[in-house]
Amino acid sequence: MEWEDRLDDWELELELNAQLEGSDWVTLERAAGETGASRAALRTWYRSGQIPSRLVDGPHGPQRLVPLAMVAGRAEASPRLRRTAERRLADQAELEILRHRIDQLELRLAALEQHQRP
Repeated sequence: MEWEDRLDDWELELELNAQLEGSDWVTLERAAGETGASRAALRTWYRSGQIPSRLVDGPHGPQRLVPLAMVAGRAEASPRLRRTAERRLADQAELEILRHRIDQLELRLAALEQHQRP
């Protein structure tokens, strides 16, 4: 790839980022990452008309954008995605409880070690 081609790609990417800055329209990758919906689900949703989408020129060719708020709303309505999010939250809560228990055990162990020193 020539330097001119790379520069053109970079300029296109900057232009796309400037257009999207402050916009609700995001790439499929970002929408999937922020909502937990798979890219396959997003494709199904826009192909079936459940969410709008549009194509824009990206640095590597056409890029599909979707409105993040609508994707989030559709994802919340999905029982499967809701269960996945609830499981994730439950796992995080359990992890916090375990971290707290470890902290308490470390404090007790330190107190016991200090008590046993002559």
